[in-house]
Amino acid sequence: MEKVGFLLFLAMTMCWATLADSVSRTSVNREASEDGDDIDRRLGLLNKPAVKSIQTKPSIKLPSEDRATKKESSKPVISQTWQKSGSCPEGTIPIRRIRRQDLLRASSPNQFGKMYHPHSQDHVANSTLDEIGRKVIINGTEVSLPYTKDRDQAILLTVGYNYIGASGDINVWNPSVDLPDDFTTAQIWLLGGPGNKYESVEAGWMVNPKLYGDKQTRLFTHWTVDASVSTGCFDLTCSGFVQTSSEVALGSALGPISSEAAQYQISVGLFLDPNTSNWWLRLTDNLVLGYFPASLFFYLKRSAIMVNWGGQVYSTMVKKTPHTRTAMGSGAYSGALHGRACYINHVRIMDFSLSLKYPEWVGVFNDQVYCYNGQNHRDGYIGEPVFYFGGPGQNHFCP
Repeated sequence: MEKVGFLLFLAMTMCWATLADSVSRTSVNREASEDGDDIDRRLGLLNKPAVKSIQTKPSIKLPSEDRATKKESSKPVISQTWQKSGSCPEGTIPIRRIRRQDLLRASSPNQFGKMYHPHSQDHVANSTLDEIGRKVIINGTEVSLPYTKDRDQAILLTVGYNYIGASGDINVWNPSVDLPDDFTTAQIWLLGGPGNKYESVEAGWMVNPKLYGDKQTRLFTHWTVDASVSTGCFDLTCSGFVQTSSEVALGSALGPISSEAAQYQISVGLFLDPNTSNWWLRLTDNLVLGYFPASLFFYLKRSAIMVNWGGQVYSTMVKKTPHTRTAMGSGAYSGALHGRACYINHVRIMDFSLSLKYPEWVGVFNDQVYCYNGQNHRDGYIGEPVFYFGGPGQNHFCP
């Protein structure tokens, strides 16, 4: 049996009030956490437009699976180093502290925390991929995928139903990042709307030095309502995701990191509350972190029409030569399989039956198979497949 664990380590955090009627701004002592980072404890309003009212918990019980059915030798645990010096009081949430140098890394203050580039829709010179070439066959039907400029993806996807939830256990690695603006993710997406202006809710782990200031693997969320052309952001860097849990901080560093000796994973699930149309994020041990409010969306208020599991690399040097050396997953191709390649297992969707199930139809898509790739691999004839994905980026076969 493999060893599976989940720990969260936080760089800098503050505890801020989440309720609209909490108007005091009480400062408390700053302490040093075990990993040497300052801990700022603050009670007050979030530093973004006030939320008039929030939903403190889902109106339904979010679906989950019994760990015993997953044949794992140990139960994942959520723990944060900063909590050993204290914790956030009830009614507050932990937030990574944004410093002046964080804003200076962005192309402008308005761009901080956003995925899109100011010229993200410009024509790509020297492109090595046809913009209309993103197609995959699922259940005998050709499915066109939205073009993602400056991003390479290796994904497992499903279409054909209306989805109100998806989940999976994501293997935790720390891939290398080559260029200052690059980032790399392992995640789950749910998408709705037209391909060139899709809406999405996303969560998983990411290495993003430009956003976070280091190359650690960190927990993240993201949303958009126009394919990341001009809307959306990561974590709590703009008005969007509403955090309700005081236990976990978005943008916090994850550990331990997997190696050939031991595998570690986080459980990630995104689910639509049918009574409010909010999209809730559920993590390991059924910890409910918060939600994307329905007010953000048009199509996703009802359901998603596509779900993706896998990885992506953002860089201005993908789909052109020379390709970035930023890695995806563990940095190994999917063919390395268990212990060496990154995986997502226990892939699940939820429809209006409100039960978790493996998708009826799936397909695999790779933007540039010699740079990064994915495969849905099954050991033998019994059991579910596991989706493996990743790659090193630039190499002899990916110049």
